[in-house]
Amino acid sequence: MPKNEITNEKLTFLRSIKGFMDEAEGKCLYKYASIYSDHGPVLEIGSYCGKSTIYLGLAAKNNGSCIYAVDHHMGSEENQVGWEYHDNDLFDKETGRINSFPEFMRNIRKANLLDTIIPIVSDSLLVSKKWKTPLAMIFIDGGHTQEAAFNDFKNWKDKIIKGGILAIHDVFPDPKDGGRPPYEIYKKAISEGNFIEIEAVKSLRVLRKLN
Repeated sequence: MPKNEITNEKLTFLRSIKGFMDEAEGKCLYKYASIYSDHGPVLEIGSYCGKSTIYLGLAAKNNGSCIYAVDHHMGSEENQVGWEYHDNDLFDKETGRINSFPEFMRNIRKANLLDTIIPIVSDSLLVSKKWKTPLAMIFIDGGHTQEAAFNDFKNWKDKIIKGGILAIHDVFPDPKDGGRPPYEIYKKAISEGNFIEIEAVKSLRVLRKLN
């Protein structure tokens, strides 16, 4: 089977994982990670239960590369009790918030990717301050507040190698379809002149860094 295809067995497993990554978007991530993880590591901001992480990880494993998966695993505002995307199965009574990390690790083990995916259980902003490793690809799917989204873009964009990839999820040009911050950082990346869009699949935008 060609390197840029996912087996039916893996797709069946991916469909069973909790999460908000559309299959066509996941396959697009896999395609670019298959190419760019050969040039360096890939970093994901916002992993939840590992669906998108596994798309990336399957690609990186083929190249002997790795995925750094950054997430505090306490969920965004919309994942908490009383909000639209709350999942009570992930609720942690001790903290009063969700905790997606046990489910994330369970899925990574089932996908046989413990040797490829490196979880970093922390806040993206905190990790970015100490990060030194150049990255071939970054996937932003973290907090969707304006502050969180702009921090993710501002603090990580310069860590991508020249010619590398910035992928952004939940980009909705029409406000009726979803929140604005991911769309706003996508537009900012383009307007600053250092990224060009190379593909769009549903709410996923894939940009290449020019310098």
